[in-house]
Amino acid sequence: MSAEPGRNLEPVEHLEPVDAPEPATLPDPVAYDDGGRDYEPVQPRSGTRDLLRKITAPFVGLGLLLVKFGGLLLKLKVLTTAGSMLVSIAAYAWIWGWRFAVGFVLLIFVHELGHVLELRRQGVPASAPLFIPFLGAVVGMKQLPDDAWKEARVALAGPILGSIGAAVVWIAAEATGSEFLLALAFVGFFLNLFNLIPIVPLDGGRAAAALHPAIWLGGLVLMVGLAVYRPNPILILIVVLGGLELWKRWRDRGENAEYYRLAVSQRVAVAVVYLGLIVALGVAVAETHVARTF
Repeated sequence: MSAEPGRNLEPVEHLEPVDAPEPATLPDPVAYDDGGRDYEPVQPRSGTRDLLRKITAPFVGLGLLLVKFGGLLLKLKVLTTAGSMLVSIAAYAWIWGWRFAVGFVLLIFVHELGHVLELRRQGVPASAPLFIPFLGAVVGMKQLPDDAWKEARVALAGPILGSIGAAVVWIAAEATGSEFLLALAFVGFFLNLFNLIPIVPLDGGRAAAALHPAIWLGGLVLMVGLAVYRPNPILILIVVLGGLELWKRWRDRGENAEYYRLAVSQRVAVAVVYLGLIVALGVAVAETHVARTF
């Protein structure tokens, strides 16, 4: 820098460097105190029940489509029993493991096989079971049974054979001391007991048709109570289908009066088998219940 002429410049004193202020430290977001509260990061938790609800949602829609268009889909060769079984096994294995998935699907197959055998014994054309993940399986019929007596026999054939299948698993569990087989037997017994709730489309609803249509109302109330107590997409679906079927059958009760006109001996036979199954399965569920994971 140059000096101006005629002007005396005084020497500049040496300046000491000034210390810069320390930057303000930000509070630890975890230990930040606001009125005496510590904010801890929240760790989300997801249990099997929450996972099951998320997974079952799309399958409920699939189930509605299959119920509506089941007759068409059953004609497609790609939807064979074996193929649908493999799909169901894969879906269940994703949550509960492949051992449970295989056993559970086989128990469902035995149950559905009871319906198929009785339908064919009555001369009603029936397809092999088509499995729907998280909704069970369906059996296609080209025509309905002749009356409520035959419909009840078809309905009860599933829980009867299904209970025998679960009993075989129970015997194997006792012989081997396997808690896994015991838990699988419990699931089989519970599955068949649940199906005896008197509401269509469950087996209990079709069996109750041979007793008195008013029983359907009790089954609908029970299912609504279960859906409120333990909300579940499958329970809600059953309530919707059961309510629609109840309304349809009540509306057409005059036209189908002959369908429900049975002999007293037939009603007694259905009542004995139906109530006997409920009692036997209730005892089996209590005896095989184990608080174990598999």
